[in-house]
Amino acid sequence: MTIDLTDTTTGAIHEALTQARRRMGGPASGMVLTLIIVTDEAEQYDAVRAASHAGREHPSRVLAVITRKPKSESRLDAEIRVGETGPGETILLRMYGPLGQHADSVVAPLLAPDVPVVTWWPDDAPPSPSADPLGTVAQRRVTDAAASDTPKDMLLTLAKSYQPGDTDLSWTRSTPWRSLLAATLDQPYPELLSGEVLAEPANPTADLIAAWLGSRLGIEVQRGESEGPGITEVGFNTPEGQVTISRPDGRTATLSWPGRPERRVALHRRDTDDLIAEELRRLEPDEAYAEALRALAGGSAQ
Repeated sequence: MTIDLTDTTTGAIHEALTQARRRMGGPASGMVLTLIIVTDEAEQYDAVRAASHAGREHPSRVLAVITRKPKSESRLDAEIRVGETGPGETILLRMYGPLGQHADSVVAPLLAPDVPVVTWWPDDAPPSPSADPLGTVAQRRVTDAAASDTPKDMLLTLAKSYQPGDTDLSWTRSTPWRSLLAATLDQPYPELLSGEVLAEPANPTADLIAAWLGSRLGIEVQRGESEGPGITEVGFNTPEGQVTISRPDGRTATLSWPGRPERRVALHRRDTDDLIAEELRRLEPDEAYAEALRALAGGSAQ
């Protein structure tokens, strides 16, 4: 069911939601969280689609905040979708004119009651997510440095303003790599002398993994470049030779260890649907991300 409201109010939106639920067969919303997406008209489709996919696992009220025509008169248009792609609710809030500067006042009455709030900036993120008006209402704040023109600089900016509850999809993308690296090093291994992470230039996930490894292992881990896709290799120098995990095709990794047969492991690159679904599974502060950010900032300051 889709309901379009033009030049509307939050009260009218709330009433339309209530009526839509009744028509769908019940008054209960059953939401486990509210997901606020701060985006623009050009990018909203992909972000809302990813949120809808994640909503099959986490029934959510999705509020897409879209600012348009800042010089026009204030106006609020809403597109309400209930029961179309999953158990959740999606509301596209198009804010015109000065109203876009006060999006938090529009969003606040529409938050699902008594459930956590997550704010996601899929594109341009504020330098301090926890201080942003739409970040202050959230327990979890999700950015994506990879969307920036200068991803590493964006991570360093986020490091300065980090507060518990902040995270970045660049870190989420590292989960399979970190799991494989942890499993590889969770067995007897020779002394690690140094390490290197190879990836495309301007790949913030590689920057974070290099900082995280250096911090955890107490060795120098260089950040090198390759043609991609994504991260293509993580290697360690040891007295016995080179230990490497290489993934040149973005799908399958090969673990090479001196004196042992090579081992192949599935290591697929993931899309945004899977990344945001992972982030919605854990709403507690991400201590490992905070550690990697601190290490990255500390290394860049040297």
